[in-house]
Amino acid sequence: MFASRTFFGTPRPPTQHGFTAIELMVAVAIVAVLAALAAPSFTPLIERWRVRSAAETLTSSLYYSRSEAIKRGGNVIIEKNPNSGNCTSASTNAEWGCGWKVFFDVNNNGIQDACNMGTTLNECDLQVIHTPTNVEIGLAASTGKISVDRWGMMSHTGSGTLTATAMAFDLMPKGKTLTDNSSVRLCVSTSGRLVRVQGTATCP
Repeated sequence: MFASRTFFGTPRPPTQHGFTAIELMVAVAIVAVLAALAAPSFTPLIERWRVRSAAETLTSSLYYSRSEAIKRGGNVIIEKNPNSGNCTSASTNAEWGCGWKVFFDVNNNGIQDACNMGTTLNECDLQVIHTPTNVEIGLAASTGKISVDRWGMMSHTGSGTLTATAMAFDLMPKGKTLTDNSSVRLCVSTSGRLVRVQGTATCP
């Protein structure tokens, strides 16, 4: 065995590693104070990211629906998900913050019939988008459904045979309005062109 090292004849105390309980508590308290001070400045950034993510998801769904309608000869419907997330039984058709789904309306009756995976042409969900996190989405004059015809044109009705209509989706942080800096408006022209503008801006 090796003898313990000494300093002027006195055994050197063992080297200590790590933190004491008091040092750890002080460090945690400092981190908590800094986090509390920084949290308010991160809120607008988080809200802006959530709205942007929801807008990009909605844009993707609209493009996807147009592609499916052109491929299938029309009769594709985008329908808001009822009674889920930000939507309740008292919600109006103009509220789309509960998410939405896309399906092929085989018999063109404007509603989604029972899904039958055993048939080639069925009305099963083509795409389902769940509730965006803390984001409100509004579509004025909406019937709760958007139909897409064989040319990729969209309208508020459940039938893809009617004249296309311009639409403006308003996206804002939950509890905020379009005047908030994080809010945006997704414009859909009668030709199907999609443009994103600031919340209070007029669609081109």
